[in-house]
Amino acid sequence: MAALRPGLWAAGGVSAVLSLLMLTGSIYMLQVYDRVLSSGSVPTLMVLFGLVVVLYGFMAFYDGLRQRLMSRLALRLDADLAARAFRADLRGEGGSAVRDLEALRGALAGPAVLALFDLPFTLLFLAVLFAIHPLLGWLTVGGMGLAAVLALVNRAVTAAPMGEALAAEAGERSFAERARRAAAALGALGMGGAVTARWQALHRRGLAANQRGGEPSETLAAASRSLRMLLQSALLTAGAWLVLQGAISAGGIVASSILAGRALAPVDALIGQWKGLARAIAAYRRLGPALETAARPAPMALPAPTGQIAVRGLSRLAPARPGQGERGQFERARLLDDVTFALAPGEGLGIIGASASGKSTLARLLVGAILPDAGEIRFDGATPDQWDPDRLGRHIGYLPQQVELLPGTVRDNIARFDPAATDEAVIEAARAAGVHEMILALPDGYATDLGREMPLSGGQVQRVALARALYGNPSILVLDEPNAHLDIAGEAALTRALLARRAAGASVIVIAHRAGALAAVNHLIVLQGGRVVQQGPRDAVLQVLGAPSGPDAGAPGGRTRTPIRISSPGMGTVGVMVPAAAEPAAAPLQAQAPAPNAPAAQMATPAPANLGTPANAAATPPPPPPASAAVTPLPRLQLTNPAGTPPYVSLFRSNRGRA
Repeated sequence: MAALRPGLWAAGGVSAVLSLLMLTGSIYMLQVYDRVLSSGSVPTLMVLFGLVVVLYGFMAFYDGLRQRLMSRLALRLDADLAARAFRADLRGEGGSAVRDLEALRGALAGPAVLALFDLPFTLLFLAVLFAIHPLLGWLTVGGMGLAAVLALVNRAVTAAPMGEALAAEAGERSFAERARRAAAALGALGMGGAVTARWQALHRRGLAANQRGGEPSETLAAASRSLRMLLQSALLTAGAWLVLQGAISAGGIVASSILAGRALAPVDALIGQWKGLARAIAAYRRLGPALETAARPAPMALPAPTGQIAVRGLSRLAPARPGQGERGQFERARLLDDVTFALAPGEGLGIIGASASGKSTLARLLVGAILPDAGEIRFDGATPDQWDPDRLGRHIGYLPQQVELLPGTVRDNIARFDPAATDEAVIEAARAAGVHEMILALPDGYATDLGREMPLSGGQVQRVALARALYGNPSILVLDEPNAHLDIAGEAALTRALLARRAAGASVIVIAHRAGALAAVNHLIVLQGGRVVQQGPRDAVLQVLGAPSGPDAGAPGGRTRTPIRISSPGMGTVGVMVPAAAEPAAAPLQAQAPAPNAPAAQMATPAPANLGTPANAAATPPPPPPASAAVTPLPRLQLTNPAGTPPYVSLFRSNRGRA
């Protein structure tokens, strides 16, 4: 906003000139009544009229100039902040900075802001009224006081309903947007009527809140207009009485009426436009913090990351509920709690765990999609905020759990919409992901439009997104369930691509429910309830879990395999594929018991292993619980084998806290 100040000062100066020119009508009426009618001079009347024509011409010029100036200032505001607002929206922390910027831009060129510019110059009209006669001035001051009271009452009675209306409209837009994305599924499930009814309920709630806020404003606006008309009649009455007393001339009656109308016009405009002005004020308050978060000093041009990753004490809390104060910070659930590991270039890390154990949260933290509440992430020793986000992003390949391709061509999506992308680099990424031939089989090949109609299946979308993640040969790959929609051929292509990136020195992090993706990693972490309960070399961890180890573990092809599902009441399941003849062995999965009465934030976790160890390193047996702690078993973590008796891996709970 600081860049707009010169323009706003210029608009204020133009408003001052306009206020002076608005005196033209009242002064002209004074001269006509006092000079022309008393002298009967037609030449004087013509000269005065010609002067009025010139002055009104200047007034039209300056009024148009002010309108043009405010319009250009609104465009300047958009040009300066639009990109930052869009980047703020990309962080996905709620709200819409772009929509707030649109509201602010519309208000800046609207009548409410112009009325604000005119408001200080009502003192000029009051001064002229007092010069004509003090009684006329005091009558106008009284009318303005009543109008100000109406404006304050308007603000007080509409603040809460307007806030409710804005929140309801935001909820309605969010619901409608998600419904449009899921339109195919809604139609197939016969949910169209129910979803439409829910949208109508949200829509009506927003309309009702708008109406609750609009009705008092409309009533007060009508009262303000009536007050202005009453004031004009009162001024005419007082003026006539003053003429009869010989205190003023007849021209003062009409002049005072015009001046009073000019003095009250900005107040009337503000009351009438208060609804839009309140929206703009709310948008400005939301936009400021969002843009302050998005704007930061230009970082140093650090060297390209090599793939060395260090994570220490990483924690993420659940979003605060509405109305939670500072005390609520301690009551928020921990989505991720004190996760620590290290990864060297060329290594692969698999992350497994039950549903809602924090796997996707960890992936989003690693790529900077969300920020941690505690702990740190370092790439080659530097925290992500020391990098330029775009420059760092070119060295990160990320495949989210829910894949969305943007409107554009297949080539645009693989190239990350980089205008400098070469065809060779795009084809290289597509070949690495094993989708080159699939794309060539599309009607328009790489030029296939992914706009309104999505011509790709779910598996094809995921493979194109994998090519996007591999584009530019990133040194850090984070893939969240990359084989969720892949067939055997796609899973094999995924494994080849990941092994190739590791051979090139990239660090690969794979989150999986199916073990096919684990064939390309050499380390494994098991998450439960947001905490690391097991970590180390892949084969050692799989052996603890009762799954096979060795080169065939998790291979997408080859030997016949039987699914083993790791499950526990309230945890969900994790699938691990093992050979049918394998006999999974039971093994205890233990964690260190916390100190007595330790708060949740200080609960001890297993000592983090440095994952920069060879894949065939011997597994370190888990430490037993302290002898002083009474240990009782948790619900058993079942390894269900459809072909035989289910073995299990025991968990333990200490009476001093959960481990």
